[in-house]
Amino acid sequence: MPIPSPDALNISAVERETGLSKDTLRMWERRYNFPLPQRDALGERLYLPEQVDKLRMIKKLMDLGHRPGRLVAADIGTLRAMAQQRPKESEESGLRDEREDLLHYIALCKAHRTQEMQRELTQCLLRMGMFRFVVEVLAPLTVMVGDYWAGGQLAVFEEHLYTETVQFVMRNAIGAIPAADGAAVRPRILLTTIPQELHGIGLLMSEAIFALEGARCISLGVQTPVSEIVQAAKAQAADIVALSFSAAARPAHVLQALADLRAALPPAVEIWTGGRCAVLARRPPANVRVLELHEAPGALTQWRRGRLAGT
Repeated sequence: MPIPSPDALNISAVERETGLSKDTLRMWERRYNFPLPQRDALGERLYLPEQVDKLRMIKKLMDLGHRPGRLVAADIGTLRAMAQQRPKESEESGLRDEREDLLHYIALCKAHRTQEMQRELTQCLLRMGMFRFVVEVLAPLTVMVGDYWAGGQLAVFEEHLYTETVQFVMRNAIGAIPAADGAAVRPRILLTTIPQELHGIGLLMSEAIFALEGARCISLGVQTPVSEIVQAAKAQAADIVALSFSAAARPAHVLQALADLRAALPPAVEIWTGGRCAVLARRPPANVRVLELHEAPGALTQWRRGRLAGT
């Protein structure tokens, strides 16, 4: 038996890293002969880093509508070329090619100049104000970082460096927002993501805008089981449960979690969602509100008017 690579990951770690379930990994191994894991002394699967990189890329392309059979057979270069293709409307938006300010942050990230990136993002936030910074800079920049990672132009660790830098900047900025007075501040908004949703930047952007508008925000971080979300919402007397979904979220998983959450929460507790999961725009679940970041202030105003009117 070959000696396992010290960099190999077990199947649970690969599930966390890629968003592909253990059952899917085992099924692909049988059906497509990929991935082909090594085995440790106990016979447990161990996956080499290059296999994990390919699995991440396959998951990204599956979320864009590609079939796994074709993807598994392709090499990593072909997969990256596929990931770099953009729909026409995305190309016309010009966000990636025309925003020199965003390209500057990408360059800092690729050069690993995280302290400089942190400082410049903070200065940008102070110049623009929180709302404009989130909507006009941070949201499109985060999309761009994901695109560059998918195209092989950012390494996984560089995407992690970006995430940690942004989280530091945003947590400091949110902490500096004056708290609304009184225990009866409304609405009380519980923010989190469901299991297997690892991306927390969307959550922080939403929290920043809600806090700016005087809402009371309670963040649970990422990957909270539905049953725990329900328990926390009741314990915290939440008026709204706000969930963020990335483009990597599995549509069926998203819809099932939202249906389970809606069935378990009291009818008076609203569910607001946002992010890049395409199924939310195509098939928004009943009694779940789907919002863009720039729509959050108006949604809060509408909620408060409805509460004053007794609806």
